[in-house]
Amino acid sequence: MRTIGLIGGMSWESSAQYYRIINEGVRRRLGGAHSARSLMLSVDFSEIERLQHAGDWTRLTAQMIEAAQQLERGGADFFVICTNTMHRMADAVAASVSMPLLHIADPTAEKIAAAGFRRVGLLGTAFTMEQPFYKSRLRELFGLDVLVPDDADRRRVHNIIYKELVAGVVSPVSRDVYREIIARLIDRGAEAIILGCTEIMLLVGAEDSAVPLFDTTRLHAEAAVDRALAV
Repeated sequence: MRTIGLIGGMSWESSAQYYRIINEGVRRRLGGAHSARSLMLSVDFSEIERLQHAGDWTRLTAQMIEAAQQLERGGADFFVICTNTMHRMADAVAASVSMPLLHIADPTAEKIAAAGFRRVGLLGTAFTMEQPFYKSRLRELFGLDVLVPDDADRRRVHNIIYKELVAGVVSPVSRDVYREIIARLIDRGAEAIILGCTEIMLLVGAEDSAVPLFDTTRLHAEAAVDRALAV
């Protein structure tokens, strides 16, 4: 079994889900008392959030590189970044170590393409929805047509993530907001919805959407299990 390196803490609410899903997956595949070989470097999200909103991506990149290098020194065979937003610097972080990065967008996009969907709605932080790093990968590598909410809905999605979900607050009112935003994306032609922030799975599920939801947290964690157990 390969050792999975995880850069977590962004937020720890979703990183805890990664740990659970990965270990459940290994136990399901191998049986008995088996669990995953893993290392997690968990950062202080308060500092990360402050730098994100200040637009200091240079310092954020340096912190992610340091985290990846610590995992490599600790013996990780490959690594995952347990957040969609911080894949903004994925190329630089991957280039700083010799172990491979399992990119969060790829397992989700592969599942979407395999299901035959081409036009997808994307929910995530404002950084993920508005900046090109994530949407461009989906378009250029997987041929997906990506829709994002309008300005007002993007603000609602982003604020619920940072003011509630990262603190473990799951509000029925906010769930209704997300349901309405998802419905508007479907009205615009979305055939499926990407939950492109690792905390969104805490708030909404399949019952909240008239089209399939693709949860990046679960799909990324399950892909890490596949990589760890591959012969």
